This record gives sequence, C-alpha cells and structure tokens, in this order.
Amino acid sequence: MDEPMESAEPDSTNKTNESSNDNDRRTPAPLLRPGSMVMMTLTLEDYESKYWPKLQGAIDQLLNMKPGAYIPISYEQMYSCVYKCVCKQFSERLYADLINHIRQHVQTLSAQLQTNMGNSKEFVECFSYLMHQYLQALGGIVPIFNYLNRFYVQSKLKKDLNDDLRGLFRVHFVDHHIGHLLTLVDAACNTPFAISPPTVSSLIKNLYSLDPEYASVKADLFARFIPNVLPPTNLASLDQYIEETRQMQQQLVGLPEFNSHDNSRKRSFEDDISVN
Repeated sequence: MDEPMESAEPDSTNKTNESSNDNDRRTPAPLLRPGSMVMMTLTLEDYESKYWPKLQGAIDQLLNMKPGAYIPISYEQMYSCVYKCVCKQFSERLYADLINHIRQHVQTLSAQLQTNMGNSKEFVECFSYLMHQYLQALGGIVPIFNYLNRFYVQSKLKKDLNDDLRGLFRVHFVDHHIGHLLTLVDAACNTPFAISPPTVSSLIKNLYSLDPEYASVKADLFARFIPNVLPPTNLASLDQYIEETRQMQQQLVGLPEFNSHDNSRKRSFEDDISVN
C-alpha cells in the first residue's frame, strides 16, 4: 500500500517572521520587559535622587493646579516609578514621604488662610478655593500611587490612601477653622448675596463629603444644601417650627428692600384692579 502523501503546504516560516517583525515595529516596547524587574536594582541613593524627586514634582504640580486647569503629566511614567519602588521594597519609605509631603503642604495652606482672618468674605472664598483645589489634586495623586495603595496601604496597613489624604486635610486644615468658617457662612446666608450662592453651596457640600459630622456644628445651615440632615419632623416640635417661621417672617419684613405692599414699582398707568 502506498504511503499517504503529505499535502504540500507553502513554507510560512519566513512570512511569520516578517509578520512578527512588522508587529514589533508597530508595537512600542513596554516600560518594563518581562524579567527586567528581577535584574533591576534600586538603591537608596537611586530612590532619593531620582525616583522620589520625580514623583514629588508631579505631586506639587497637581497640588498647585488651578481648579479646572490641566497640567500635562506623564501618568504612565509616574505609575512606573511607583511600581518599581514597591517591587524593590521601598513601599514603607514611599508612603512615609508621600504623607509627610502632603501634610506639610496642607499646613502651609492653613497658614495661608490665616492671613485672611480680617476679611470675612475673603476668608470664606479662600477656604472654598483651597478645599476645591486640594480635592481636585487628589483625583490625580491617588491614581499615580494606585500600586502602592493596593499592595501596601490596603494590604498591609488595612487602610485606603484616598481616605488618608482626605484625613490630612480634615485634621490639619478644616478642623482648625471650621467653627469660625461656619459662623461666617451662617451670617452671610442671612445677608443676600454677601457671598455668591454657588460658592456657599460648593463649600457646604465639600465639607459634608469630607466628614458628615461637620453638619452637627450648624445643622440648620447644612440642611439648606444637604437633604435629610435634620431629623424628621415630629408633632412635638410643631410649636418650635411655627416660632421659627414667625421669626423668619419678621426678619424678612425688617429688610429695607423687602416690602410686600410697596407700590412704587408699579407703572404709572396701572390702576388697582377692584375685585367685585
């Protein structure tokens, strides 16, 4: 019996190699080639002179960026720096440097705000601006340190980096000024347009997102912007609500620009319409 003949197939070796070469040319080389982390060494001097300064520069750019602005930062490069530091056992040092640097920045912001104590409007607006700027910066800083967060902060410390950085702002900035701030905001709300309503709304909502316990300082103020802050209405408090409504009406009547029977704005050719 004749042996079965193998079907003749074209030699695809060269074509495969050519296709592979084309793909290599089109695909950029990865930042870290397989096995490169095993061979790579990272000394303390490398960390202090190259890696941390590069990360620190990116952090400072984000912290000082104006709200709504955009700064071109290579997140891929920053993420690669964090990845190398974590893989080479610099997680603890990197976390400590990050926390200390952010803490110093927040303390500087608190001192900067202190210079506006003499002007109520500037104090409130400066507080709102600095808080908005900081929270915006966290939106860029936390992703850069995502690898550190996953494999050190969450895994070993049982915490979350975003919570830690928000906590620094609460302790070293907000808590130092919250009493004075809310007193000014409450007074400003009783004076129409003393401070722009969007500024006050943004300020109160950001404070509440940082720590809902701030609402307990001035619950009535927070209730104007945050739903369900006050306890549900009950029958026992009905007299109190009636009295508060009466006081509010008296305050409105006392305002110079408020007069429910002011006919001076009526056009001269209009007569009162009698109702039969």
